[in-house]
Amino acid sequence: MKNIINNSNQMVNEMLKGFYFANQDRVKFNQKNKIIYREQKPYVALVSGGGSGHEPAHLGYVGDGMLNAAVQGKLFTPPYPKQIIEAIRLTDSGAGVLLIVKNFAADVELFTEAMNIMRAKGHKVDMVIVNDDVSIENKETFQKRKRGVAGTVLVHKILGAAAKEGASLEKLKILGDTVTKNIHTLGVAIEPTIIPENHSPSFKLSDSEVYFGIGIHGEKGYRKETFYSSEQLAIELVNKLKSLYKWKSGDRYAVLVNGLGATPLMEQYIFANDIRRLLALEQLEVQFVKVGTHLTSFNMHGISLSMIKIDNPKWIDYLNAPTNATGW
Repeated sequence: MKNIINNSNQMVNEMLKGFYFANQDRVKFNQKNKIIYREQKPYVALVSGGGSGHEPAHLGYVGDGMLNAAVQGKLFTPPYPKQIIEAIRLTDSGAGVLLIVKNFAADVELFTEAMNIMRAKGHKVDMVIVNDDVSIENKETFQKRKRGVAGTVLVHKILGAAAKEGASLEKLKILGDTVTKNIHTLGVAIEPTIIPENHSPSFKLSDSEVYFGIGIHGEKGYRKETFYSSEQLAIELVNKLKSLYKWKSGDRYAVLVNGLGATPLMEQYIFANDIRRLLALEQLEVQFVKVGTHLTSFNMHGISLSMIKIDNPKWIDYLNAPTNATGW
């Protein structure tokens, strides 16, 4: 696969410069620490980030009503604590900082280290760990992977709107944990990620196969089978989510259909239409729908489905609240 890049070692730096060039009317750029951020606001700041290659996450969600800062690491590699520390310093107005972190061991470890350092310096900092991926780890234990994937974007949006309303750090932490428990995501790929440095695929997949349960760094999924149609993919993912939610007629949900990097919008909307029909058959009340490329696996051809069971109607208000974040 060809990539429109210059040098794989400079991809992240050049991407950030290009993003800032296009969005300097709404964000600031700390080049040394690879931070996209906005001016301090008199309420709790939300900071997220992780490895690059997931764009528009997370830099595209810095904006009024969403994140205050996004910290970028190398491709699929989380940022260093010193970068996260600087993001906290740049955004903390005194009301505190909430870190929103995807549930990968290295991400959690490095963000936790930064949090503890800044707490020792007198900053009020807490963390929400998003673990929405519910693919199966193995056939013997049927343990869920619980990685942080596309549902993280919905957490950004709900917490961003709540923070703008003036919610305290303590209330945002509780809200974030509650919302996260209600979000489930499953992904599927028809072509793997191709890493630019060595042009190697993240996993092997024949032209006729589809791979269910893949991760956003190319982690293995739970089953390969022959690919037939968008409807086939939708049925698999909806049935898996149904078994977890155990929903009943009239239950309220929000839905995010997410392209994984190389999936055209036409395919995303066709898949969304399949989801629409299946959820209508289940007699669910779908109160919010978002379709687009929101959290990617660089150039993977695939799609993910995230759903939130709506326990509080205020969550829908937060999802619909205005924001100028470019990725939303």
